Amino acid sequence: MRSRREEVPIGALLVREGQIIARSGNRTIRDCDPTAHAEMVVLREGSRQLGNYRLAGTTLYVTVEPCSMCAGGMVQARVPRLVYGCDDPKGGAVRSCFEMLNHPRLNHRVGSYGLASWPMSARQFCDRSSQLAVRRC
Repeated sequence: MRSRREEVPIGALLVREGQIIARSGNRTIRDCDPTAHAEMVVLREGSRQLGNYRLAGTTLYVTVEPCSMCAGGMVQARVPRLVYGCDDPKGGAVRSCFEMLNHPRLNHRVGSYGLASWPMSARQFCDRSSQLAVRRC
């Protein structure tokens, strides 16, 4: 399903110390950019906001398991933790199709949690995300 803007409805938040640093949805169609997945947009904006391409101390929250491009971006940005809402059996690079974030040959590993393994329910996750969004406003 696509939203009114025809984008695949995936969203991402980058959080550091309880504050939202960046948030976005997919913008591939709007920006005419195949790399403008929500995660990549958030990594770029987060790096600009923090003035550093390494995003130490952050958590990336995303609605769907990231693809290989986005997982690679997280590794390069040194994101320490990822929380995602559901697996992507067609292209997920955390555990569904590939296991990129914890590959033993990489110099950085990202701790990842699907909601099934996260120590809170999906409802708590949504409530927490809403609380973070309210704090920023």
